[in-house]
Amino acid sequence: MANLVVSRFVDHQPWHRQSVIFRRVGLHIDRDVMSRWARKLAWLLAPLGERLFAYIREAAKIHGDDTPVTLLGNGEGSRIGHFWVYLRDDRSSGDMSPPAVAFRFSADRGGAHPAEHLADYQGYLQADGFAGYNALYRNPKTKAPRDIVKVGCWSHSRRKFTDILEKSPSPIAAEAVVRIAELFAIERDIKGAPPDERRRIRQSKAVPKLEALRVWLETQNRGLSSDSNLARACRYPLNRWQAMIRYCDDGRLEISNNLVENALRGVALGRRNWMFVGSMKGGEAAALFYSLAGTCRLNGVEPEAWFTDVIERIGNYLINRIDDFLPWRWQASKLSNDLEKAA
Repeated sequence: MANLVVSRFVDHQPWHRQSVIFRRVGLHIDRDVMSRWARKLAWLLAPLGERLFAYIREAAKIHGDDTPVTLLGNGEGSRIGHFWVYLRDDRSSGDMSPPAVAFRFSADRGGAHPAEHLADYQGYLQADGFAGYNALYRNPKTKAPRDIVKVGCWSHSRRKFTDILEKSPSPIAAEAVVRIAELFAIERDIKGAPPDERRRIRQSKAVPKLEALRVWLETQNRGLSSDSNLARACRYPLNRWQAMIRYCDDGRLEISNNLVENALRGVALGRRNWMFVGSMKGGEAAALFYSLAGTCRLNGVEPEAWFTDVIERIGNYLINRIDDFLPWRWQASKLSNDLEKAA
């Protein structure tokens, strides 16, 4: 079971390909059987997935994003489902709390889904400009601020300009990329520094560059056709300016959402091979396995060894001690036991 799960969700081998590989050595396991096994295993591991997501929501800052995937229907054709991802990783600001990632699956991209996922969260959410997140920041009826504070992403803003440059030369887009690159250069020098130090350097070096960039973007935008791609690229950070500069006020925050985009790479690679999700239950199971495997990767834990041990023991384990199986705790316990045996 551990081998099947790791092959699918770490090494991106779809069930039918694994079935063919096994048949070559005389082991006949139908792909539908593998899929059913995986859903049953997901049921067994679900409490651990919930505990993992609860740990992420305890952080003062989390990163959020989503990615589409084809979802097969029951005789109704396919549609576009979505994996939502939430990441806790504060190592760039000197906080060595274990990083963790959690995925959720939905049949559409409605804003109700992140609202449900983060219903009890209080803190910073670093995400792109997707309108579906808006209800997280303000009450739709009263417009009063909520306990989740929006933080923008300069990588998304930069991408608007690089997309233009890929199609045709543009001095304005080129200068925008250079100006944004100067902001990222500041971040490279303070990676891993404590929050107070990061804030101090950003206030002295990044804030003047940001103010100059704001004035420059406003000037360029006034001379452009309002429906041009270049004007839209200029307006993207201007329309979100307070969220875009918020990272300068708190050293725990990041200049971009690149950390969570890295966490989505496994899904993007796997999607090219398995191509679709067969059902809602299949998507929910996949989200759980991506959460567990992704957290193993973030903590340097060998995923097949972890899944093997957890699958063997979790069924008879005390529910109030389930945190023992969180990858970083499991790794620490394993190292401790290995040292005792060596002694």
